[in-house]
Amino acid sequence: MQRSLDRIRARFPGLAGDELLLDNAGGSQILGSVIDEIADYLRSCNVQHGASYARSRVAVERVLAGERALASLLGDGPGPVIIGSSTTQLVFNLAAALAPSLRPGDEIVVSEADHEANVGAWARLAGQGVVVRSWPIERERLRLEPAGLAPLLSARTRLVCMTHCSNVVGTIHDVAAVAEMVHAVGARLFVDGVAYAPHRPVDAAALGADGYVFSVYKVYGPHLAAAYLSPGFFAELANINHHFLADAGAYRLEPGGVCYELVAGCAAIPRYLDELGEALDGPAEVGPRARAWAAIAAHEEALSARLLEFLAACPRVRVVGETCPDRQVRVPTISFVVAGMRSSELPPRLAAQGIGVRFGDFYARPLIDRLGLRAQDGVVRVSLVHYNRADEVDRLIAALAPIVG
Repeated sequence: MQRSLDRIRARFPGLAGDELLLDNAGGSQILGSVIDEIADYLRSCNVQHGASYARSRVAVERVLAGERALASLLGDGPGPVIIGSSTTQLVFNLAAALAPSLRPGDEIVVSEADHEANVGAWARLAGQGVVVRSWPIERERLRLEPAGLAPLLSARTRLVCMTHCSNVVGTIHDVAAVAEMVHAVGARLFVDGVAYAPHRPVDAAALGADGYVFSVYKVYGPHLAAAYLSPGFFAELANINHHFLADAGAYRLEPGGVCYELVAGCAAIPRYLDELGEALDGPAEVGPRARAWAAIAAHEEALSARLLEFLAACPRVRVVGETCPDRQVRVPTISFVVAGMRSSELPPRLAAQGIGVRFGDFYARPLIDRLGLRAQDGVVRVSLVHYNRADEVDRLIAALAPIVG
């Protein structure tokens, strides 16, 4: 994949220029082909859907193609895909749709490792008598371990919410193992895949997730989110759209409908992955998209190893989370703190050298508080993706060395 990086980077207009963008977990750069699809939709078929005239029919097909593309990024499971403006908004919609089926004393489990998007909406259901329990993170490796969940499960558990991958420390969690535990007590599992989906293929149904959500704008697309729902979970959710849309399929969970042009643009994302895979060497029995994801994982592991090795050699630096770059263990979202320095002090010094990273809690406040890092302004986070190069990591290291050494 190293040989393909120039071609890959040329597909992302936002990478032009000298500023080094290492804040990809907050939002990746968008593919030029996605931008083209959006612009073409607006130019050629920006009309109301559902009419009999030709341009309306074309507009519908363009949006359906975008919806199918998003479904493919979630594994093309048997249930529907719901689209919204953000992961936070989608989860609020789903919580509102689940609320009518909940009774006082029903239990929902949220985790200490999650972004607030997969905590806050569910926690507010306590206002109607739901018991909300917190799944603690294991302190040594900063992982969500099944052993920590087991005591929280009971016959009253209705839903367990977890992150597939921490947006702060990059740790990948064993969703399939958790799904087995959750289903054994008759509950549902809802997974936040926002920090995972830019780096690895997702098959929500195969994982056993009843719901799985990711942010499209962190997977090289426009500012949208998409969620897969299992057929059983979907059937439990009430209509939150107009009252006469109770039988409108996914639309009953999409009040106001979807943003047509942005959804249409999403058709270009899996097409890019397929094209990337077709340009790579690999066994014929492995499809192009699988080859693309395998190459992405290997390349990102190498980038992580480069940065983690440097950070490990700095006595004042503590990596928060796994220090192993293994692609099975983590993604290249790497957080650290520096002794004697508030995390808020470092990014501006790097920005002065044209390097973009961020500090803070990244809306994973329970995790930052659990680690006692609030007073230090949270962590410094470097988040890489497949279009980043080794020389960019070296540029970051050269800038960091005199500051943290």
